[in-house]
Amino acid sequence: MLKKVAKYYWWCQIGGWLSWALVNILVLSFYFKSFRTEILINQLFLVVVGIGVTHLLRTIIVSFNWLQYPLDKVMIPLFVLAIAGSAMITVILGILNMFFHFDRDRGFFELQRFFGSSFLVVIWTMVYFLWHYFQKDQQYKIDRLQLESVVKGLELRTIKSQLNPHFIFNALNSIRALVDENPKRARTAITELSNILRSSMQVEQSETVSMEHELSIVKDYLALESIRFEERLKIQYDIEPQTLELAIPPMMLQTLVENAIKHGISKSVKGGVVNIRSRINGMLHEITIQNTGHLKITAGKNEGFGLQSTRQRLELLYKEKASFQITEPENNLVESRILIPL
Repeated sequence: MLKKVAKYYWWCQIGGWLSWALVNILVLSFYFKSFRTEILINQLFLVVVGIGVTHLLRTIIVSFNWLQYPLDKVMIPLFVLAIAGSAMITVILGILNMFFHFDRDRGFFELQRFFGSSFLVVIWTMVYFLWHYFQKDQQYKIDRLQLESVVKGLELRTIKSQLNPHFIFNALNSIRALVDENPKRARTAITELSNILRSSMQVEQSETVSMEHELSIVKDYLALESIRFEERLKIQYDIEPQTLELAIPPMMLQTLVENAIKHGISKSVKGGVVNIRSRINGMLHEITIQNTGHLKITAGKNEGFGLQSTRQRLELLYKEKASFQITEPENNLVESRILIPL
């Protein structure tokens, strides 16, 4: 991809400056009513010097990372850089003209040549920035489409991979057992299941939700699982209050908790503990889910849809600024850790 962009850049550089030189040759030849070798040499100098100086300007722009800032933030530095580049072209062309054409009377800094160079360099700078902004806009649209595709895919596969029929079957059986034994708890369980299903059906409506909203769904989910596992399931929360308003991708926390229940607690005869922690770590929102069990997959390999969608959504929303790891820090303990920039 980088080689392709570099190829386009050089083709545009050479083609643009040669086209400008050709137009100048035709206009000047028409003006003087004859073709002059001096005109051709001057324009060839302009092509070589113009490419060299504007490439230097590009190197400076990339070095200072100006392409990542809004245009209004770098407009003044760009203008100063363009003027400096124009002065450089003017001086170099003036010196070349004096040495090769012996036209010393015009001097090495001619205002007419400077204004002409300024026009060219300013146009070049505008075109260069507009092209990069167009590329960034196109990439942003592609990322948005990919994100929408992932979110819609998550919605379509929620019942199958996150709230699968097996979970719903177990929840309904648990509720049925409570109807006679504890009708009040049964009504609460029905409300909890309804909340989970409603959230799963609305997951495509937004890219992020608050940690507080996501945590309420997780608590409903764990409350239903507690009916099934009883004393085998122990739940611990370590939530810093200031993290409740922070945004996270919807259903992400529930997916990881469901993964902890399915591959950890349910595999152990004695059950185990699920510990959910949310805290601020420097400039990052750190979410950790620890559960009793053993890690039987390699990160990024042989993962189910839930873990894959977690990685993919974090990548699309936050690029390399966010991370997700699932490890086994000690025997019989699996840890899923998510870091999201504030």
